[in-house]
Amino acid sequence: MSDPTRFRAMVVSENEDKTFSRTISERSADDLPEGDLLVSVAYSSLNYKDALSASGNKGVTRNFPHTPGIDAAGTVVESGVSDFAKGDEVILTGFDLGANTDGGFAEYVRVPAPWAIKRPDGLSLKDSMVYGTAGFTAALSVLRLQEGGVAPDSGDVLVTGATGGVGCLAVAILAQAGFRVVASTGKESEKDFLTGLGAADVISREEADDQSGRALLKGVWAGVVDTVGGNILATAIKSAKYGGVVTCCGNVASVELPTSVFPFILRDVRLIGVATPDCPADIRAALWQKMATEWKLPNLEAVTTEASLEGLDAHIESILKGRVRGRVLVDLSR
Repeated sequence: MSDPTRFRAMVVSENEDKTFSRTISERSADDLPEGDLLVSVAYSSLNYKDALSASGNKGVTRNFPHTPGIDAAGTVVESGVSDFAKGDEVILTGFDLGANTDGGFAEYVRVPAPWAIKRPDGLSLKDSMVYGTAGFTAALSVLRLQEGGVAPDSGDVLVTGATGGVGCLAVAILAQAGFRVVASTGKESEKDFLTGLGAADVISREEADDQSGRALLKGVWAGVVDTVGGNILATAIKSAKYGGVVTCCGNVASVELPTSVFPFILRDVRLIGVATPDCPADIRAALWQKMATEWKLPNLEAVTTEASLEGLDAHIESILKGRVRGRVLVDLSR
């Protein structure tokens, strides 16, 4: 365990010419914000939101210098509340961590106690960060499908952006839960990767991106986990079956949604947004428990690329260009 008076952290700074730079710098616990828990971070993970923050995107992070990292898992070294004790292993995702509060790309973080979940039995700290916010988002998407009445015998479930962090874990969790999954990707070379995670079929991005302009298409999907937004989300809505449920959690394709009311008023299609940062504590704890038990994936290593804090720059550039497959695990012990 490192020394909280001297520890490594990624620091993103705004330069005088309004450009941004990243360095691995030495910090101390005195530099961290106020909070109930001081946590020694063992692992973090790289998400698209982290890459935006690390590039100076002020839609994600307003004030610099800043340490990104919306995920962290580690051990409590100081606690100011009775719910957590020194030595407790905890998972930190969501809320403001890594956005405008210094995050998990550091050997220590300090956070309010409600941001922490005790690590459930059956899930290591390392595994929890392979899931991270991406896995939690995938799990919440699957939960919303189930709450909407989508069951394994309802029909095929489509996952868009299936090689990304949320997409690949959604494929795997759905397959683990007994659904027949169709994965959509723009990377033809990744078919074996996706079928290895449990996809029954893989279709191209073009097949999931209707350009006809029609208001309705043949209903084929009982459920959809959309991670990209834009016209691909619109296509998914137009091609959902009667009573189909479509979840939406991303916008890497577009923030626009070019569709009509017809799928909703003629087919009873439901569109459900999935947002994890402020997810209630009871749902958050229940989903982490599911990921440690019935939704625990036997092949997490298949979706994982490991990186050190010092080696993150290349992965940040890759995820911004859509070139990352699966999850990038950040090992803070290196």
